[in-house]
Amino acid sequence: MSALAPLRLLREPSNASEGNQSNATLGAGSGWCQGLDIPNELFLALGLVSLVENLLVVAAILKNRNLHSPTYYFICCLAVSDMLVSISNLAEMLFMLLLEHGLLVMRPSIVRHMDSVIDTLICSSVVSSLSFLGVIAVDRYITIFYALRYHSIMTLQRAVATMASVWLASTVSSTVLIAYYRSNTILLCLIGFFLFMLVLMLVLYIHMFALARHHLHSISSQQKPPTAHRGGSLKGAVTLTILLGVFFICWGPFFFHLILIVTCPTNPVCTCFFSYFNLFLILIICNSVIDPLIYAFRSQELRRTLREVVTCSW
Repeated sequence: MSALAPLRLLREPSNASEGNQSNATLGAGSGWCQGLDIPNELFLALGLVSLVENLLVVAAILKNRNLHSPTYYFICCLAVSDMLVSISNLAEMLFMLLLEHGLLVMRPSIVRHMDSVIDTLICSSVVSSLSFLGVIAVDRYITIFYALRYHSIMTLQRAVATMASVWLASTVSSTVLIAYYRSNTILLCLIGFFLFMLVLMLVLYIHMFALARHHLHSISSQQKPPTAHRGGSLKGAVTLTILLGVFFICWGPFFFHLILIVTCPTNPVCTCFFSYFNLFLILIICNSVIDPLIYAFRSQELRRTLREVVTCSW
């Protein structure tokens, strides 16, 4: 039994579940098309690590009043989204294990209802996590290019409205996805949403990197003798590569999977790719583990508060 129930619904296209069996056998031939058997323990371990990490981020932001700003509120919402991915995954795993071992007896109609609730929760957290990655990119862009007007542009009221809109849109869209997950139109909308977020982050972060590099060059040229700015540019390039690389590596395979469902559902090569679905789910959970390291723990103020939270807990 694999994790992430709603995404499991997208394991393969509905019209390929029967006729594609023979094609998969012919196209797979040997080993590499047999998929990857990922133990449930790995899903549980990553889910617990992500849960603890993101819970610490939320606790630190709530504790320190200096972190009560739109920027950290968005980071907090990202942590909550990633935390919900972990909680939903753990709840679904526990629910299915109890059913399989006979420790929980429920009527089929109730099981389906519970499954739909968990499905909606996970899908909503996944969509909101993607959305807040885009919101954080926009917030950083405004911070850099409109620094003097930032507090008038990103007011607390607008930040709250943005967060509420993301959560509402995520809930509605996930409900529609669960209800019509076999519709290619719904899948195309989901793919389009991912591509939009990818392009948005690419454009904003590359523009920010270009500005930072220009400033370093200007500072270097004004100094006598001129100092090398290559080290700063390299550091910025590494940061940019990490931000966009992690996003693309963790989310790209799953959305490429959706593209193949729409474009070549019965092709043996595509069917072979479908067999690695659990690996794509692991990458999504890994993103929830990595996000705090990229967006939260790099803040010195947050790290200091985090040490206080951990010390108090002990």
